[in-house]
Amino acid sequence: MIRVREATLATVILFFLAVTTTFAFSPVLHRHETIANIRTRSRSGSFYTKLHSAEPTKDGIEIPFLTKSELSDRSNDLLIGEDAGVYDWNNEKMGQLFERDWLTFFAAVGTILTAVAVLWVYPPTGYADDFTSLLDGIAGGNSHIVTLMYGIIFPIVHSGLASLRPYGEKVVGSRTWRVIFAFPSLCLAYSWITYFIAHAHDGLQFYDLSGSGTAHSIAWIINFASFFFLYPSVFNLKEVAAVEKPKIHLWETGIIRITRHPQFVGQGMWSAAHLAMVGTSFTALTMALLVGHHWFACWNGDRRLYDEHGEDFNKIKERTSVIPFQAIIEGRQVLPPDYYKELLRAPYALIAVGTIGAYFAHPYMQAGAALVKNSGLTEGGILNGIFS
Repeated sequence: MIRVREATLATVILFFLAVTTTFAFSPVLHRHETIANIRTRSRSGSFYTKLHSAEPTKDGIEIPFLTKSELSDRSNDLLIGEDAGVYDWNNEKMGQLFERDWLTFFAAVGTILTAVAVLWVYPPTGYADDFTSLLDGIAGGNSHIVTLMYGIIFPIVHSGLASLRPYGEKVVGSRTWRVIFAFPSLCLAYSWITYFIAHAHDGLQFYDLSGSGTAHSIAWIINFASFFFLYPSVFNLKEVAAVEKPKIHLWETGIIRITRHPQFVGQGMWSAAHLAMVGTSFTALTMALLVGHHWFACWNGDRRLYDEHGEDFNKIKERTSVIPFQAIIEGRQVLPPDYYKELLRAPYALIAVGTIGAYFAHPYMQAGAALVKNSGLTEGGILNGIFS
């Protein structure tokens, strides 16, 4: 699911991937060539999933843990959920256009980002400035009300389209619905991000720790750690880009052992770190809206997983918790002795690179947000000329 915090990191990661045009460290995904989901029927007639490793398809460079995931000891698992973040570089190829490989992925990402840029971001052709101006007019220029409206509109669009997925996919198919879901989410995420950056210091100033080196270091560490709390489906880049058929996955390993809703925890950490540095009423309101949306998504996500997986999800739910480490402390979740193998995987390496890249990109984000704020309104866009 694409949310505001994840959209920032995703932009940096996708730019990194597009520039380097390499997939040695791509966070790919639950690969069917590497981890086969074999559906078998028990004597009682119920289905369960067994996971096993396949042999690599070709020789290639090997970097421990990164180019090929090492599987952990899952003898204590139910084996009804998938193994998160498993990757084997030997099974990846650039491929041909329109094949379900990386060339098609880059083409798909380039197409959707170009569409966002033309139809939304670029003022002469897009409508981001018109939309923000509309909200600003309704709010009478009050930035707190504008961010409040963004905090209402974005969850309705994002979670609403996610909830409509089972119905939408029946009409247009899973890949087309992914595009319908992603495009407005990316557009609104861009607008809310730029508006937040431009107005972060608005309102009452309760405190200001931006000049404290110690506060900055603590906030940076918390912010860095927060991006490792991502829902494993985010690793499935080809599904995110609709190159492979998007699915509602039931995960059983990795960060899910710590918390069943890692993005809620990560958003809370990210928001706390930013609020600690910028103690304004505007930032406090925006952070509360972001965390509130993710809190709602805990319920909505559980509901959607149950609708998709039924009792299998309930069994996973009994062994996990929303509050980090709660299920482990209560003995409902037992970490394997080699749990580290579930975290030392290629997706987390790319997340680390992307998070550091996002940190160093902050000055450019601030400059871009200031440019958007000071450029004013260019009324209309490319669709006006087409339909006028």
